[in-house]
Amino acid sequence: MRRPVALRLNAALATLAVAAATGVVLSMPEAASAAATGSATGYATQNGGTTGGAGGTTVRATTGTAIHTALCNRASSSTPITIQVEGTINHGNTAKVSGNSCNTAAGVIELKQISNVTLVGVGSGAVFDQLGIHIRESSNIIIQNVTVKNVKKSGSPTSNGGDAIGMESDVRNVWVDHTTLEASGGESEGYDGLFDMKDNTQYVTLSYSTLRNSGRGGLVGSSETELSNGYITYHHNLYENIDSRAPLLRGGIAHIYNNYYVKLNESGINSRAGARAKVDNNYFKNSKDVLGTFYTDAAGYWQVSGNTFDNVTWSAKGSENNPAGPDPKSNTTVSIPYSYSLDNASCVPAIVGATAGANKGLKVSDGSCSPTTPTPTPDPTDPTPDPTDPTQPGGTNLSIGAGSDGSSKASGSSYGNVRDGDMSTFWSPAGSTGSISIKWGTATSVSKVNIREASGSSGAIGAWKVVNGDTGAVLTSGTGAGAITVPKTSLKKITFEITGSSGTPKVAEFETYAG
Repeated sequence: MRRPVALRLNAALATLAVAAATGVVLSMPEAASAAATGSATGYATQNGGTTGGAGGTTVRATTGTAIHTALCNRASSSTPITIQVEGTINHGNTAKVSGNSCNTAAGVIELKQISNVTLVGVGSGAVFDQLGIHIRESSNIIIQNVTVKNVKKSGSPTSNGGDAIGMESDVRNVWVDHTTLEASGGESEGYDGLFDMKDNTQYVTLSYSTLRNSGRGGLVGSSETELSNGYITYHHNLYENIDSRAPLLRGGIAHIYNNYYVKLNESGINSRAGARAKVDNNYFKNSKDVLGTFYTDAAGYWQVSGNTFDNVTWSAKGSENNPAGPDPKSNTTVSIPYSYSLDNASCVPAIVGATAGANKGLKVSDGSCSPTTPTPTPDPTDPTPDPTDPTQPGGTNLSIGAGSDGSSKASGSSYGNVRDGDMSTFWSPAGSTGSISIKWGTATSVSKVNIREASGSSGAIGAWKVVNGDTGAVLTSGTGAGAITVPKTSLKKITFEITGSSGTPKVAEFETYAG
């Protein structure tokens, strides 16, 4: 057991307005302006993107019970909803609510077995006091402009799991933005992680957030053998007065850029068990062992560029200690599938100071070290496509959790690889042509398909057709992988048939969308 490091606490948060204990849920008009401000970034833009409750009803909640009631009052567990939160949410006003569209619990905000939800702080602010937000078996979730503080795993009061924000069990596509996550000590004081991901959690972005005064910033993977998590982006966040796990990575890929680290007391980015981290243009100040593999002999890897190390100390290498410094060099390469703009590391303290955390006006960097306010997220139900990103369908990828089959498969590939949300796995036909299908137990409406080729095989897919697997009717045909629009059709099986190729076709993901 490592010796706990005493934490120097910063000034307390200003007192925020407290709403009535009973809470209020008010229906509001559907409008794009009611959605989260800005658009998801990083890995949350992949796997079909993250839009939360955009396009659905907007309600207002001032208690945890009201948040649960809003979830339970939906027509289904996937009906889009934006919940605007104002006031203090605590154990006293967060009760379990039952319904067919929810699975809640008392004393914790439980986003379990649901999808298409935005939770956003409004008005005088939203504070989750000693009460965590936990995401389980869910997808397409946005959490924005909220403060979560002093969530304990032990002591009184207690919270389920003890994480400020925790994701666990088959979670996909979560964007956490402009939040403040803080504790008042380390594990010995009863606190656990601020931002944890476990048990098959993928495609997550943490942006413009403040994490402070904790023994543990956050982890990806619960053990050296639990390696099903990954595709995580951390950018423009402030990590301040954190003992370790900023973050701890076990397996998977993380992109870590333009973050400001101040007073990492024991270690920072801890890449272990085969994890690969791309670490770009961050600013590390007054800290120790900010990058490397620590407390294990299970090696992790990193690609570094443009970082600033300001008064950083490094420990000696050992059997379970492999710091990247004092002169950090890359020992892997990581390919990033989305576009992004890097601020120079020299201005990261200023831009992060102006933008990170709740109640900062949701300001972001414009890519040249200047804060700006983004526009509201476009409503995905708008028939006019976004001309800036025509290739990425919006909404939930219906292929996740579905079945699959095909005409053939090459050695080392699998039909199931096209519906697992993992770009590193793929299906290939036994020859240069073949077909792959997605299928459901009940009829499902599909109007868009996205065929994503595996790394290194881009352009191999030539001619193709999309076929209604129930009737054999050709819905559309064309050439090249990418986004495909088909007539909206209710079917149990849809087939992508490759009729021509150059090289070996490799389909990493066969994504399907309702619209």
